Amino acid sequence: MKKLFLLLLLPFQLVAQSGPDDLFNKIKQVETSLNPSLIFGDTLPNNSIEQRLRETHVKGLSIAVIQNYKIHWAKAYGWADSSENRKVNLETRFQAASISKSLNSMGILKLVQQGKLDTAADINQYLRNWKFPYDSLSKNKKITILNLLSHTAALDIHGFPGYDRTDSFPKLTQVLNGERPANTKKIKSFGQPGKAYRYSGGGTTITQQMLMDITGADYADWMQKNVLKPLGMKNSSYRQPPTDTLNLATGYYGNDQPVHGKYHVYPEQAAAGLWTTPSDLARYIIECQLTLNGKKGKVLSTPMMKTRMTPYIDKSAALGVFIEKKAGQPWFTHNGGNEAFLCTSWGSMEGGNGVVIMINGEDFSVVNELLNSVATVYKWEGFFKPEFRKTISIPKDTLALYTGNFKMGKDTISLLMCGDHLCIQQNRQPAAGYKVFFTDKTHFSIREEAATSFTLLFNESGKLEALELKDPRMKMKLPKME
Repeated sequence: MKKLFLLLLLPFQLVAQSGPDDLFNKIKQVETSLNPSLIFGDTLPNNSIEQRLRETHVKGLSIAVIQNYKIHWAKAYGWADSSENRKVNLETRFQAASISKSLNSMGILKLVQQGKLDTAADINQYLRNWKFPYDSLSKNKKITILNLLSHTAALDIHGFPGYDRTDSFPKLTQVLNGERPANTKKIKSFGQPGKAYRYSGGGTTITQQMLMDITGADYADWMQKNVLKPLGMKNSSYRQPPTDTLNLATGYYGNDQPVHGKYHVYPEQAAAGLWTTPSDLARYIIECQLTLNGKKGKVLSTPMMKTRMTPYIDKSAALGVFIEKKAGQPWFTHNGGNEAFLCTSWGSMEGGNGVVIMINGEDFSVVNELLNSVATVYKWEGFFKPEFRKTISIPKDTLALYTGNFKMGKDTISLLMCGDHLCIQQNRQPAAGYKVFFTDKTHFSIREEAATSFTLLFNESGKLEALELKDPRMKMKLPKME
């Protein structure tokens, strides 16, 4: 199996101001300096991409690095489809998953810029073939486009599981109404809009219906003509299911098994349906950066782009992107996760730096570690700040007593034995689980989420009854399920 994960050196892109030796050295450093943000022990592992692909059972990876408003280099590793003996190349398309929302916001705001939409108006003013069913929970407060794009509309439906390629695909109105063959519930309010942030792919799906109602066009066609093509994203499409299947990556689970039918289909195109490459997403990032700095935009004007990058209600959630500060400097970012596809995108709002990483696997740790490596090699201040923690060893028979399922809203968090150690999963993902590291007898963490900690809660008789989850934004008690 090891030979499947040997690195493949592919053509990469250079910028004029970088000599080949300097660029080669930078790439080599990035490839051999992968580190988690949370380190259990006192030594940086400095793993290689090859090693981490093998350890995480991720088949393929593609990356594009941005420096000084240009693609500094792009490179691909591993397999697009191992059964077909087809390796990843720079034009291999991956599912962008929730990064689809970022490009969707470009399209919606272009309609605003054209005067066809008002960001402050009731969304039902523009919806023709479907209307949002307001109820008493919204307290007569109307939902706006700003609410939908910033996840402040107080709507449920976090994300979408997609459909097997052999399934019947629902129409968009069936998705919105939660009607068969849709595999998710209807999109509805859980409270008053405009009060707080809560991520909702359902809200983004409403903007897809709105775009089609306003333009009278097919969503994928309109986005291709008005957003993707102007940005030079020649290897990108919102078509679901895809019609050009010659160079698509196949999704793989953590047990090395492919997704049935190779990938899932997402009629929720605006929320999760974009097929693209890191280089194409890098072109989108560069366009945003240049427009922010006053260059005439190919899709949005500078004032509209600045509005798009301004958090609304929430301190981080802007319009289709999230704003994160590193050492006081703002970056716009979005992650994505579909069935056996994961990705991340980062662009600085000053200086023209950035990166896009995409994989056809389900272990995000290799994505985070590669991001840390790029940030270290390119000296992005404030990005990689390793946290070292001491760990303790707990006997296997004791760990077995900690196994079980815990309820987190509609989700299930599972603790299970993985050989001689404990693993944690959410809704059985990833299939291989994340290894648990104990800092004392009741507290543990995982290296993939440095900011999240877990506490085992026992009753008076010593029986495990709940799991406490804590991160910078929340603290939750998850009761153990019988």
